Amino acid sequence: MCLDIEKIGELFPAPDVKNMSALSLAFAGDAVYELFIRQYILSKGDARVKTLHNDCVKLVNADFQAKCMDILEPVLTETETAVFKRGRNAHAGHTPKNKSEAVYHRSTGFEALIGYLYLKKEYERLEYFFSLILRQGEYDEG
Repeated sequence: MCLDIEKIGELFPAPDVKNMSALSLAFAGDAVYELFIRQYILSKGDARVKTLHNDCVKLVNADFQAKCMDILEPVLTETETAVFKRGRNAHAGHTPKNKSEAVYHRSTGFEALIGYLYLKKEYERLEYFFSLILRQGEYDEG
């Protein structure tokens, strides 16, 4: 990866992720995932901002993130599965009108998992997950 996420992770003390709410983990995971996808899209070459945005939206949305869990679930550890389920079962108090509740909750679980791995500084695991996701993303784009 071009982004040295290890250096970013060293800027702040590590939070106590075991006691962090699932929605806080999802908050972090949402940002980490979107930044990764934006960097991936930019690595494919410069383009108009509208094109960059449209390419990003294809991979950063509840439907695609829920599908990502179909890819990741078979390779999750017990701890990762537990984090995903905590995120999936968390209730934010709202569901977008254009998404089913199941898709939205599965997506939140995905974001919680990404946030957990990032905050735990498990960068190699994140890179592995992102490589699996990008293979799916390229398949879906084509």
